[in-house]
Amino acid sequence: MAALKLPSANRPLRDHTIAQPQAGDAMARVGSGEPLAREDACVLITATGSDVPQLMAAASKLRDRHHGRTVTYSRKVFIPLTNLCRDVCGYCTFVKQPDDAEAHSMTPEEVLAVARAARRAGCKEALFSLGDKPELKYGSHRHWLEERGYRTTIEYLRAMCELVYAETGLLPHVNPGVMTEEEVWSLREVSVSMGIMLESASTRLLRPGGPHHRCPDKVPDRRLAMVEAAGRAKAAFTTGILIGIGETPEERVDALFTIKALHERYGHIQEVIVQNFRAKPDIPMRDHPEPTLLDMLRTIAVARLILGGEMNIQAPPNLTPDAYQLYLFAGINDWGGVSPVTRDFINPEKPWPVITELGELSAGAGFELRERLALYPEYVRGKGYVPERFEQRIGELTDADGLVKREEERW
Repeated sequence: MAALKLPSANRPLRDHTIAQPQAGDAMARVGSGEPLAREDACVLITATGSDVPQLMAAASKLRDRHHGRTVTYSRKVFIPLTNLCRDVCGYCTFVKQPDDAEAHSMTPEEVLAVARAARRAGCKEALFSLGDKPELKYGSHRHWLEERGYRTTIEYLRAMCELVYAETGLLPHVNPGVMTEEEVWSLREVSVSMGIMLESASTRLLRPGGPHHRCPDKVPDRRLAMVEAAGRAKAAFTTGILIGIGETPEERVDALFTIKALHERYGHIQEVIVQNFRAKPDIPMRDHPEPTLLDMLRTIAVARLILGGEMNIQAPPNLTPDAYQLYLFAGINDWGGVSPVTRDFINPEKPWPVITELGELSAGAGFELRERLALYPEYVRGKGYVPERFEQRIGELTDADGLVKREEERW
């Protein structure tokens, strides 16, 4: 299998002295049904004035053609298995050093307590989130694992997935960072879906002073190799981009085209997230400017036009609490995971919206809110994506459309 090449990891930034396509011309080509070319996408992602509502309308129309007026979400519990990590991303507040009072790795008893509370609250998804390979950096964490009979954090994660499902019936979704192909196959057996944010396809962000400097697991090729491994394992997969961390608009476009190429090859990317950077007082990038709402709306709309009408595209509602309803008009069809039990440990200062509020705001924009599983409907119904151990449970929870049965949504 030929390796997938980044479209422009080292491509020079756009030369503004050369005549560029105009937004009106690009919109005309979109309106005629032509696939969105990179050059047009680079223009539209910086659109201004009346071109912006036209861009959003085109994205919404494409979304409606494939998803109708239904917007989905997953009722989940967030299980931060360990907040130790060998990377030092400039925008991360989740990761702690071993000597930090907030550094913590959850014991099986703690994991189960959270999972049982989530089951009582009607959650269906157990989202496991953790740092990348902390045992390779910290001897104390290696010792912690060894005391419990595990060599690696991934081995421990696998065991916790099995435990949570056996004891509560919650369906595991795993975000463990970069994995080898062997590790992907191992977790494929005990989770219904998995994911890793590509964040950016630009190697420029790895340079000194960049947000990914000294972050071995943020090398784009390594992350893409894992996405490909998941494709070979036929694992339903979530990825996405993080905007506002220092990338250019062109680099956002290149990341989206990279994701599209992976999905066209394997068909396993069930969801693409467009997430906005939020500054926090305890991170190196505390003074870095945040992307604007306009940045988000343009990026979401361009993502829809690049990735097509069938792709599930979501943007986190809690990161734009006063205006996330507008995301619907830019082309999303999903709100991601929302927890009635635990906070967003990646953005702890931003509480989840109340699910009834999410439903009301969606209805106000003309959409019906429906609950889904961690596994999207197309992959519930598709062949080969549901591991055998989860088939009965998923069948009990879902209707003929692959969504959570309405009686199960009464929680």
